[in-house]
Order: sequence, then structure tokens, then C-alpha cells
Amino acid sequence: MSLEGKRIGFVMTGSFCTFEKAFSAAERLVDLGAELTPVMSYNAASVSSRFGTAGINRSRIEDICGRQAILTIEDAEPIGPKRLFDMIAVVPCTSNTLAKLALGITDTPATMAVKSHIRNSRPVVIAISTNDALAAAAKNIGALQNYKNYYFVPYRQDNFAAKPNSAVAELSLLPETLKLALEGRQLEPVLLPPVYPE
Repeated sequence: MSLEGKRIGFVMTGSFCTFEKAFSAAERLVDLGAELTPVMSYNAASVSSRFGTAGINRSRIEDICGRQAILTIEDAEPIGPKRLFDMIAVVPCTSNTLAKLALGITDTPATMAVKSHIRNSRPVVIAISTNDALAAAAKNIGALQNYKNYYFVPYRQDNFAAKPNSAVAELSLLPETLKLALEGRQLEPVLLPPVYPE
């Protein structure tokens, strides 16, 4: 399965420390021939942090994708009815967004994009980035992994010594995860071994 010509909604939520890796992942998908449209949650689009201002982050993902970002619930709603995307990738996906998706809450452009898209039984790929993956967010990760049409980029504990409940997706595996998701398959293993400090 190739990603050439595949229409992908690239949804960003507010895990700002992961944005640099998310931008690189988007560039890789474009290099592989995918047609990306950015979608940003309210926080991803409006909050400035030490990882970049809101304006710079928005401009950067729009430049990579070559398209304006979807920034409102109203603009995200037609994604499903118009069948705009072959698949959606949520990169990064915070624990807040995980919880909303697991419970069917639609109150941001990101969650509306997923809700509207998945009604057509098309794949949604989740790339988690959360400090409580092995704590409060664990039940929501488990719920989504059990839902039809949801697939996860394999993830690992990123700093088990300082943040024992934290886990992040291995974004180098995003292209392969997307390819298999288009075939209705989950890339395995989902849980990767942690990186041990030297």
C-alpha cells in the first residue's frame, strides 16, 4: 500500500513539546506523496509556548501541507459528508483529546474532524503524547484501541525515570502505521520497549 495521492487530515492537538517531531512527520508524509490538510484544535492553534508561538506553529504546518488549516468546528463538520479524507492522523494526540474521542465529546475542530470522518468507517490513526498514558489516560487509550477504525502509532515510555506514566508515539513508524490502517490492520507491536539511559 502506497501513500501516494492519499488524502490525509493531519490533526494537531496541544502537546507542544511534540510539535517539532510532528512537523517532521508531516514533511515525511508529503515526501511520500500524501496530500495533507492540517486541522488544529483550539489550543494547538491559539496557545503560544516555549516551543513556538501560535502564529509560527500554524504557519509552519500550513506551509508543509500547502493548505490552510481547518480551525473551527463549523469548517471541520463537512469532512465526513464530503468524504474529504481517506484517513485522519492525530499527531500529536493529547490525553485530553483521547478522553473526548473515547467518550464521544465533540467540542474542538480536532474532535469534530475525527467524529465527522469516522462516520464513514474510514481509519483514524492516533499518535499519543501524554504524561499520564499509564495513569488517568490509560483507560481511554484502551477504549480507543478496542474501537473499530482506530489505529495507534506504536508508542513507548519516553522517560520512565523522571515521568513514569508518560508515553509518546514513535513517529518514525507513522507512515507504516498509516499504510496498514488503510488495509484495516494495526502495526504491531503497539507497545515498544523503553529507551534505557546509558
